[in-house]
Amino acid sequence: MDSLIPFTTSGSLVDCVDRKMLVVLRDGRKLQGVLRSYDQFANLVLEDTVERIYHQDVFAELHRGLFLIRGENVVLLGEIDLDQEDEVPLRQVEWSVLEAYHKKEVADRKHRDEAKAQVLFERKGFCKEGGEGDGY
Repeated sequence: MDSLIPFTTSGSLVDCVDRKMLVVLRDGRKLQGVLRSYDQFANLVLEDTVERIYHQDVFAELHRGLFLIRGENVVLLGEIDLDQEDEVPLRQVEWSVLEAYHKKEVADRKHRDEAKAQVLFERKGFCKEGGEGDGY
């Protein structure tokens, strides 16, 4: 049983090193890059990183280079299947074409989240994000 313990923590990432990975962050950004390193806190180092944004059936990429990601900001980490990567039915466009749509979606999501937080605060007694009792 003790031999399985390293694979229930960040040790399970050992097979992902030097592979192309998709990382979704807490703020909603989607990053793709080659995982070069990680530590016990699941802090990640991605090389040749690109940020992708999507709108309907199109996407755009912006090259970000070497990226250090703090582990607490990772929502999802998954390997990209290189054989099927080019078979995605999406069309690539320039970043500038999608940037305005993306900013509007981010603003709309922020507005919805703030409205939800206000309802939870008023009706259920939850604290607001960053409010009293939310620090650590």
